[in-house]
Amino acid sequence: MSHRILIVDDEPNIVISLEYLMKKEGFQVAVATDGEVALQLASTFLPDLILLDVMMPKKSGFEVCQALRANQALVGVKIIMLTAKGRESEVAKGLALGADVYITKPFSTKDLVLQIKSMLA
Repeated sequence: MSHRILIVDDEPNIVISLEYLMKKEGFQVAVATDGEVALQLASTFLPDLILLDVMMPKKSGFEVCQALRANQALVGVKIIMLTAKGRESEVAKGLALGADVYITKPFSTKDLVLQIKSMLA
């Protein structure tokens, strides 16, 4: 069975490229463009891994990450924060709230795929 990945980002170009890349790698993909939809989809789609932007409408990636970690049904989900916010304090906050990895944009798609495959192995 292929792994499920939830892409959470409000930037259409990033969503399109990540969705294409993940499907090309054989993953099942769902997309959310705001934090509230992300939480709803996470509960129904039950992803193995979430690619999560920080700056989004309705709920920030930090709020989504915190809510995901508080949900017992989603406790094993891997979370990669993928964001332009790269200050040390933001990285520390993301990791403290439960992100497994914090990657700043722009990022290498090749490195991202390797990171995802390693986390899901």
